Amino acid sequence: MAGLVTILPIIVTIWILTILFRFFDGFAAPIFDPLLPVHIPGLGVIITLLFMYFLGVLVTNILGRKLISIGEALLNRIPLANSVYGTAKQITQSFSGASSRAFQKTVLIPYPRIGIWTMAFVTGQSTDENGKPYYHLFVPTTPNPTSGFMLIIPQEDAIDANLSVEEGLKAIISGGMLAPEENVIASKSD
Repeated sequence: MAGLVTILPIIVTIWILTILFRFFDGFAAPIFDPLLPVHIPGLGVIITLLFMYFLGVLVTNILGRKLISIGEALLNRIPLANSVYGTAKQITQSFSGASSRAFQKTVLIPYPRIGIWTMAFVTGQSTDENGKPYYHLFVPTTPNPTSGFMLIIPQEDAIDANLSVEEGLKAIISGGMLAPEENVIASKSD
């Protein structure tokens, strides 16, 4: 078992890198294979990385931002594409921290019932007509944090998890294996 536990992360890493290598290498194959006498493994990866780099350079200057906004305006006019693109963009920006609407902090909430705690991310705040503060929360699913659901709960029902958003994501993706050793809930209830 010790050998399996030692080698399994290495095997999984190699497997994922192989899948990514083949995926990105497949982008350039239809373009360059007809032009070259032989298939060059890794050329697609290099071309894809160069393309992403130059795309990053382009979108960070004024002309690039204008072109991106024109492209987004066109996508927003296509009925199904606007929903898919908008959702994917918001999720990506939330996880990369590139948006002012990114996750603000990690909290624990009693969900699905009192006595059971779920990790959630604060995405916004509001108050009701009486001035009672509420959290807008995204509750991700394990191991795929891009799916989940949204809740609005009173702030008094949430406990600060004392974790950064990155630490919270690691805990969720790992199914709790990378969660902190100290139980925040137990220390709050003492």
